[in-house]
Amino acid sequence: MKQPFALFSVTALAEAWRTPWKARNELERWLMLPLARVQFALAGMRWGRDWRLYGLPIIQRHTASTLTLGDHAELRSTVRSNPLGATHPCILSTREATSRLTIGAHFGMTGGAIVCASHIHIGDHVTVGCNTIIADTDFHPLSVQARLTDFLQGESQPITIEDHVFIGMHCLILKGVTIGAGSVIGAGSVVTKDVPRGVVVAGNPARVVRELPD
Repeated sequence: MKQPFALFSVTALAEAWRTPWKARNELERWLMLPLARVQFALAGMRWGRDWRLYGLPIIQRHTASTLTLGDHAELRSTVRSNPLGATHPCILSTREATSRLTIGAHFGMTGGAIVCASHIHIGDHVTVGCNTIIADTDFHPLSVQARLTDFLQGESQPITIEDHVFIGMHCLILKGVTIGAGSVIGAGSVVTKDVPRGVVVAGNPARVVRELPD
């Protein structure tokens, strides 16, 4: 992730002149900061070091669940904050008292959603592309009788995303998968099975298309 310039440095001022939309994003970020801090406090979440929030995310935390976001996180929740255009704010959701959603340091995400019914663990230096969804639950049962009994009790299985994973835009990461460290998920992929370390996967369902150098 590109390191930000010092706010009032010559480099920052020159960058603002060349790319005024970025200057607007930064201004909006600073003006929104007090409200963002209140939002996370009300959700019972610690404010991390060097967080950069462009627009307010949506936080849906079950009060008895675990939801943590590491230092140096960057969440882009407005259309203007990324040229790919977030279709809605970033959503972080824990649905049950026993849900555990843990996200490591240097995490980046634009739009999209992470929905946790059981357990989702995301390591350090993970980047999630625009409008991607990560969900460890089917939300709804497959059988007709089960849906008639309880429409919201879909199957859930934990998801693990290891360090240095890059997930492209418009991907869908489904329940029960582990994505190995350093791997890349191609844009538009649907991940239904485990992904080894150090590979590129793409497609629906996602398959290994190449190995990456160490």
